[in-house]
Formats: sequence, structure tokens, C-alpha cells
Amino acid sequence: MRKSRIFTGAGIGLTALLALTAYNSGSPTDPGAGEGDGGDALWEVATDVQLEGSPTFDRMSEAGEVVIGVKADQPGLGYEDPVTGERTGFDVDIARWIAASLGFGEDQIQFETIPSANREQELINGNIDYYVGTYSMTPARDEVIDFAGPYFITGQGLLVAADDDSINGPEDLEGKVTCSVTGSTPLQRIREEYSGEVTERQTYSECVEQLKAGQVDAITTDEAILAGYVALEPEELKLTGEIFSEERYGVGIADGDTALKDHINSLFTEGGDVWNALFEKHLAPAGVEATQPAVD
Repeated sequence: MRKSRIFTGAGIGLTALLALTAYNSGSPTDPGAGEGDGGDALWEVATDVQLEGSPTFDRMSEAGEVVIGVKADQPGLGYEDPVTGERTGFDVDIARWIAASLGFGEDQIQFETIPSANREQELINGNIDYYVGTYSMTPARDEVIDFAGPYFITGQGLLVAADDDSINGPEDLEGKVTCSVTGSTPLQRIREEYSGEVTERQTYSECVEQLKAGQVDAITTDEAILAGYVALEPEELKLTGEIFSEERYGVGIADGDTALKDHINSLFTEGGDVWNALFEKHLAPAGVEATQPAVD
């Protein structure tokens, strides 16, 4: 039996594998106002917002909309329904909450699905205003962009076929083929610190299809992401071993936009009730144990 993990900020327990379908519990129906499980609004869209010294906010205000980079294939965190186009998940609602604090309602939000490898460049080019999507805060990234947060902490894990007992941790990857996503910190870590062949794809869903087809032996990324795939197909997939890193999720913003960074950090610091409500809505039903981390 897998042991429950608890570390500063967040932990994923075994029960997460059995309930993560509760992740996709819907998105706000009232434009700009998040809803808790009881239907009560979690926030209101701010009015008369002033954010002096933020070129990003100036661009948003002039355009009359906010463009947010997100993931689309991570159940419970950032997911886009292929039929309805509905966006759901903890990260997506964090993004909505930030937008509302800046004065933008749901009808003024444009979500853009951005692959991991393209995140920094999209922020540098100004194609997106900020990015919320399992974006690990690393020194290398911090050299070219800025981060607000962290708003969540998890750790790197391994996903294998449900009937595979040969892999019980990264030390068992020698002679195996492991899949991860281009531009991700898990890909870099598995290549630099462990043995075995590594292949990369643009999305984790592509890795999952390769694993199910027997073309790769394992997938590695943050365990909070992997658990969502297990919940969708528990007869075919499982998590194995213990986590072997700490990943601190932040909101990616343009380098030097201190005003926007401070605004978001203040929102997180003062908005513990909203954070807890979003966590209870998307993650707690899956058995995930976490407390809101302090911002840097």
C-alpha cells in the first residue's frame, strides 16, 4: 500500500487515486464569481481597479480582456472538456480568481492552452497576460520571467501500467523508457539524475497513450497531475513509489512586473478563505491533504 505523503504545502494520499474524478466539479456559472459547493459566490469582480506601474495590467485594461495561459489535459487542475469546451480545475479557478481581483469577469477572460515548452516565450512576447498551470517555480525560469506565489506544492512521481510491478521508484528506471513533457522540470530531473531512456512529448495525455500502448514503461511528472489520470482509468494505470522532489506552483508573469506580482501575492495572502474553498471543491474530495503555502 502506498503511504500518504504530507509535506509543507501539500501531500497526495492513496485515496486520491479513488476519487479524483471529483476534480471536475464545474466552473463558475455567474460571470466572474466563483462558486463553492453550496453555490455561494466565492468572490466578486472588483471595480475601479488601479495598478500603477504594471504594463501587463495596462495592456489588459486597454484590450478590455485578460488572456490567461493554462493547461487543458490535466484533470482536476487544468482541463478542457473536448465536447463542451468547458474549463475546470483548481488552477483554472485560481486564474479566474486573479482575473476577478483585477476587474475582469468570466466574459472578459480568454483562456489559451500553452504547452510547457512555450510558457516563458509566450509571457516574454506578451501573448498571454499570466500563466496558471502546474508551473514550477525554478531559478532558471525566474531569470527570464517572474512568479507570484507559490499557491500550491506537490512532488514528482511515477505512473506505470496497473499490472507492472517492476518499477517501484526512479532507481528502477534503468533499462526502461520514461515519458515526460518537453520543457518540464520533471523531464530535466529524470534525465540528469536517473538512468534509463527518456522520451518527450508535448502533452502528458500523449505520454499516457504511449504507456497504454506499451511504447513506454513509465511517465513522470508531478504526482498531483498523474493522480488525475489514474482516477480516469484505475484499471489500467497506477502510481508507484514515493515522490522524489518538491514542486512549488507559481503564477507566471512578465519579468519585472513587480506591481502585478505584489497584487497577486497580496490576493493569496489575504484570500485564505477562497483558496480553501477552491481546494475543498477540486482536490479535497480526492483525499488530497494540503494547506495553503506562504508566498515568497
